[in-house]
Amino acid sequence: MHMVSVIIPAFRSADYIAGTLASVFKQTYRDIEVIVINDGSPDTSRLIEAIAPWRERLVYIEQENGGAGAARNAGIAVARGEHVAFLDADDRWLPHFLESQMRHLAAHPGCEMVYANARMTGDTLLAGKTFMDTTPSAGPVSFSSLLAQRCTVLTSSVVVRRAAVDAAGRFDPTIRRGQDFDLWLRLAHQGTRIEYQREPLIERIVRRDGLSGDSVAELERAICVVSRIGSKFTLGPADREQLDRQLAQLGGALERERGKRSLRMGRFDMARTHFQRSLTLVNSWKLRLGLAVMTIAPRTFQRAYVRLRPSTTAETLAAQH
Repeated sequence: MHMVSVIIPAFRSADYIAGTLASVFKQTYRDIEVIVINDGSPDTSRLIEAIAPWRERLVYIEQENGGAGAARNAGIAVARGEHVAFLDADDRWLPHFLESQMRHLAAHPGCEMVYANARMTGDTLLAGKTFMDTTPSAGPVSFSSLLAQRCTVLTSSVVVRRAAVDAAGRFDPTIRRGQDFDLWLRLAHQGTRIEYQREPLIERIVRRDGLSGDSVAELERAICVVSRIGSKFTLGPADREQLDRQLAQLGGALERERGKRSLRMGRFDMARTHFQRSLTLVNSWKLRLGLAVMTIAPRTFQRAYVRLRPSTTAETLAAQH
């Protein structure tokens, strides 16, 4: 057996972290150390109270707020395990999560990182679905498939060899959101073999609070990460073409989501502008048709859209992070 260091960043998580820690200490795989990093959380006194039942069994670190990437790096810096596992403070592992992930790594000696599927729960339209129902992983994991989002990594399901993370430079603390996506790209680019399991091994809790506008914010963050890739790596023609194509798709999706937001608010001129910008980046006959109808009868189109197309984009994006 190899020790696994479980790294849990905590920020405004006092209401949830007890359930998370309980799921960790119920693991059938026993060779673990648990590291909780208080990332300058304003609920510190409640957080300390919440973790009190396990206080003697974990490493507790306090630091000024630096974001999830900086918090995870602080955990990696003190980790003693050959492998590290990342877990958000409001997600929960099934009891056999680590056993299953470590067994997969042992059965595939060249594999250095494995992630898994999750069961979605919470006050959400996604409840009852799995993560891979809404965000599929298809085919081998590579730099190209991650960039094109044919494979999407759920951070709370990752177990990875610590040496590979160190070699990739750990998380980029300058990226406040999306730093996990950035690290998976760097790991794949350096040749780390990444695989996944389709079995749901964790419970992913999606919450409605704080989702307003997240579809736009998450797309902006994805564009920020992807746009930096070209300056971080020397890319071949195929990867450069994939990068440009992905930036166009993300840009088109961003303008489309901005248009939807404006439409719901009754700002029809602004909605048309965003939809037209989207069409310059990604061709869509549905969007062209919708734009034509909105030009003729904007309020009728708005009422029909709000009634018939309740948006789950924000919830789907929130489930990824």
